Amino acid sequence: MASWTLWALLSAFAAVANWVAVATGRPAVERWAKPLTMIGLIAVVLSVGATESRTGWLLVAALVFCLLGDVALLGDTQARFLLGLGAFLLGQLLYAVTFTSLGLTGGGLWVITGGLVVLAAFVVGREILPAVWRSGGATLITPVAVYMGVIGLMALFGWLTGHLLIGLGAAFFLASDTILALDKFVENRPWGHLAVMVTYHLAQALIVLGVLRALV
Repeated sequence: MASWTLWALLSAFAAVANWVAVATGRPAVERWAKPLTMIGLIAVVLSVGATESRTGWLLVAALVFCLLGDVALLGDTQARFLLGLGAFLLGQLLYAVTFTSLGLTGGGLWVITGGLVVLAAFVVGREILPAVWRSGGATLITPVAVYMGVIGLMALFGWLTGHLLIGLGAAFFLASDTILALDKFVENRPWGHLAVMVTYHLAQALIVLGVLRALV
């Protein structure tokens, strides 16, 4: 069995373990399963030799910053939240550059789909920024607003690559962060945390698979 297959299986196992931990309230399991999922995906990219290209290195860098964001968000303080937000902001920027390096050649239907996905997320999340302002004022609303703009751009670029898997991954990422923000600032839902993690891991896996297929 190829090494990348073993890493992919490890990542999938860790993701499922994380979902179960979230659903059953086992934070001790979540603390190792959450980062291990991303470590497995990074190892997949490295083991298939994707870093022979600039795009592959950009993908690894994006995944590393997402991993750092995951670790930061294992804490509940505002400082940890802002640290995680900053790491994910850099991750989203790197994803956008990764997609640009593949070529934003998708037109027509790809542009419309990407635009509708971003618009839908902003409509669903229209209460986020007012709630953030009430929660933390200018100190909090500025980084959250910047992050929302960047992830929206990342999602649009994902569809503009013309690769369906990348577009779907970017859409799941946008959905995950929208649910997270709604859950944190607007209304805490019992299923919110699980929905965030499931959509997040699907997003990362789809983006990785999509970029690797595009590089073949």
